[in-house]
Amino acid sequence: MQLNWRLKAFDELSNYELYEVLKLRSKVFVVEQNCVFQDMDDKDKKCLHLLGFADSSLVAYSRLVPAGVSYAEASIGRVVTDPDYRGKALGRELMQLSIEKAAEIFGKQTLRIGAQLYLKAFYESMGFVQQGDEYLEDGIPHIEMLHPCKN
Repeated sequence: MQLNWRLKAFDELSNYELYEVLKLRSKVFVVEQNCVFQDMDDKDKKCLHLLGFADSSLVAYSRLVPAGVSYAEASIGRVVTDPDYRGKALGRELMQLSIEKAAEIFGKQTLRIGAQLYLKAFYESMGFVQQGDEYLEDGIPHIEMLHPCKN
């Protein structure tokens, strides 16, 4: 499946794109994971947004977070694929592109993420290494992981 990828600053997102982002994040993080939390955390305004469209449907998304917003290091967050499009390696494509774009935009530096624990093996396969102990965030087990800078 070939996706149409777009990378945009918050102010560049169209109303349609922003709606699709919030709809997909709600579909997965609130409804599918049965987690009541404040998704709109004011970080979106400071981030770049990577959107993967299949025709007119947003099916993959992440936000690229500058250093100092979530962590001392730059980060990748709100990584999500539409449940209807899973099993097509879109998550792997999304993360690989997110890592590449983060290096282009923020420079080659270590990335830190807060990963849901059940995705540890996936993130390890992408080069991330666990840093620290498990913790609960919004009732879901998480771990911090680092992706070392590759010069």
